[in-house]
Amino acid sequence: MEMLHYDFMQRAFYAGGIIALLASVLGVYLMLRRQALMADMLSHVSLAGVAAGAYLKLNPTLSGFAVAVLGAIIVEYVRRSYKTYSEISVAIIMVGGLSTAVILMSLNQSVNKSFTSYLFGSVVAVNATELKLMFFVAAVAAVFFILFRRPLYQITFDEETAKTNGLPVNWISFGFSILTGMVVAAAMPIVGVLLVSSLIVLPAALAIRIAPSFTTAIFLAMGIGLIGVFTGLTASYEFSTPPGGTIAFALLLLLILGTGIKRLVLKLAKLKSAGNPEDQARIHEQVTNFTKDVPEQ
Repeated sequence: MEMLHYDFMQRAFYAGGIIALLASVLGVYLMLRRQALMADMLSHVSLAGVAAGAYLKLNPTLSGFAVAVLGAIIVEYVRRSYKTYSEISVAIIMVGGLSTAVILMSLNQSVNKSFTSYLFGSVVAVNATELKLMFFVAAVAAVFFILFRRPLYQITFDEETAKTNGLPVNWISFGFSILTGMVVAAAMPIVGVLLVSSLIVLPAALAIRIAPSFTTAIFLAMGIGLIGVFTGLTASYEFSTPPGGTIAFALLLLLILGTGIKRLVLKLAKLKSAGNPEDQARIHEQVTNFTKDVPEQ
């Protein structure tokens, strides 16, 4: 393809593929833990880090990454302080991050002028430093999910039982939050602050909706994320549209199409099995048995 002859498009596809895989897997866990808004919150915190880096004459990418990780640690502490209303931690940290970013950008006109690129991203402008950072995050995420797959699964579905079983829930949750901050900061150059949650939530939302089991949902989310990112990048190149918005729109179309097909299939299956108790019981089991592949302790 002609677009792959350009170095910037090659970097865009490398970066988009890495983040699509990471964000999709992370999104499944975040949705099941009822923490989907955490991605939005950390993206605002990361924006504050970018503004701080530009103001202090530091590398904005690295400063945004560091502040996002710091924000992930802080949100865990705040979440434990408001156990009954844990969503308050997201609101508190988001307000702090966004207000800090706005103040710092007002003090630095050079950052203020490029505010749009931070809000909506520009995957075709991904530089070598950002690409190396994405590879680093991918390696850390792979090690984390391999080492803590079973404990993280148990914590995701039943944190209290995991504590009873002697798992270090607090430490694993801290590690998961830090990893979330790393992925969000790495994804920000691709889709920007306002759209970063689309890359994390939308593939996971569709995968959870149509997958019969947790493991299947993970792999489906990865595939959906890759299709959405690559389709968005191709459409962006062909029609000269913003890459971040085009990727988010492609993922949204996939979600709408996938859920529509799922509903149609279930409706047809229900009509076909009407009056047959055995078929109805089998369909009900397929729809509700999402956690059938829980790992043995």
